[in-house]
Amino acid sequence: MVAALAFGSACGVDDDEGGPGAGGPERDATAESAGIAGAEIPQIDAVMPLPAGAVISTDVPAGLPDENDESCDPLPSLRPNDATPAERVPRILERGRLIVGLDQGSNLFSFRDPASGQLTGFDVDLAREIAADIFGDPRQVEFRSLTSSNRLEALENDQVDVVIRSMSITCARRERVTFSVPYYQAYQRVLAVRGSGITEIEHLEGKRVCVAAGTTSASRLWEELDRITVLSVNTWADCLVAIQQNQVDAITTDDAILVGITAQDPYLEIVGPQLDAEPYGVGIAKSTPGDNTDGLVRQVNSTLERIRADGTWNRMYSTWLSGLGPNPGMPVPRYVPEEQR
Repeated sequence: MVAALAFGSACGVDDDEGGPGAGGPERDATAESAGIAGAEIPQIDAVMPLPAGAVISTDVPAGLPDENDESCDPLPSLRPNDATPAERVPRILERGRLIVGLDQGSNLFSFRDPASGQLTGFDVDLAREIAADIFGDPRQVEFRSLTSSNRLEALENDQVDVVIRSMSITCARRERVTFSVPYYQAYQRVLAVRGSGITEIEHLEGKRVCVAAGTTSASRLWEELDRITVLSVNTWADCLVAIQQNQVDAITTDDAILVGITAQDPYLEIVGPQLDAEPYGVGIAKSTPGDNTDGLVRQVNSTLERIRADGTWNRMYSTWLSGLGPNPGMPVPRYVPEEQR
């Protein structure tokens, strides 16, 4: 069962209308003094509404990504070559800017600095490194906000050049888009309120859990648990609001995203062991006869090779993700043998 409804409802009376209870306690007191029976202060059950676009599911929703899809080896990508940016990405170079799709509300990865109002974070830094290698200037990038559920369509419809949005590389997604080699390896974890008694995924049985729509995070819930209520929202910032308003009991997603959420609320904690590995890749549209994107894949992988070699990736980790613990190092790339091309 999937329903777009709230866990609770709010009701109230418009003070401009003359209906029962209008005018608040003073009007009710006047009514009582006049001998009107039943006049009393109305009881209002005020529950905060769910985030816009939120959907509640108690059965497995259609179109959920397959967490255990082993139909391919999704991680190998195209090896960087000796071509120049003018040879690899002439259309982007002529345009004068790289168009990047990302999330504007994922703390530590891509979010607006409250002081400057500028987008910043690990994914933002990576986008600027790619732009710097193409144009010689990290500022020649245009950011477009995407949700988890529309990031594939944005690539397919040529709305963005790349998606850098904590997107796990999977076989199912490779049917629609292509990927760079992994630039970060996350692990799914659970986040709950301190002292809630939730310490592992099994404790979510019968509970309400928040995930972002279009992610792989919910797949393991349906696989592991018999009774679960899942709130799917557009952004992880919406999950933070939902757990703060007691609309859900927990959040589950990648640890890298969860550490950004806990940095905003000291009453939340990441619990339980690491679950499935989630290798993040830069998403790129598949090549077509009219738009060969192989050069862009090689260009992105060239940047990833550079930031591994010159220490930039390590500096990015120290700046943004050190709250996860010691630096695990950038994932080792694997490349498609050129003879298979």
